Amino acid sequence: MNKFGFAIKTPRSENMDKVSLERYHMLLDREPSFKRCFQCGCCSATCSARQFTEFSIRRVHTSFRRGEYAGLDEELQKCMLCGKCTLVCPRGVNLRSLIINMRQILDETKQ
Repeated sequence: MNKFGFAIKTPRSENMDKVSLERYHMLLDREPSFKRCFQCGCCSATCSARQFTEFSIRRVHTSFRRGEYAGLDEELQKCMLCGKCTLVCPRGVNLRSLIINMRQILDETKQ
């Protein structure tokens, strides 16, 4: 059989019913502006840490929202808390506070 150009991959689905979102709700209680984020990417585009590491605020947001906490604490430590992302956010999300609260929640709820 001749392979031609592409391969069909198995679908990647996530069952959010099996994920505990307790930490996510804790974060929303502490920093309600997190709800306003619609993943536009302005924060990632201006990130100082991104110039030196593979840090991505968008990836951190997505992981936290999905309940994927493995390795997230190491990723959050890459943020320099400079606040440039907060200044450029068109929705007024306090990203600096968000990162600090994510770090605290992950430390408080380590299993």
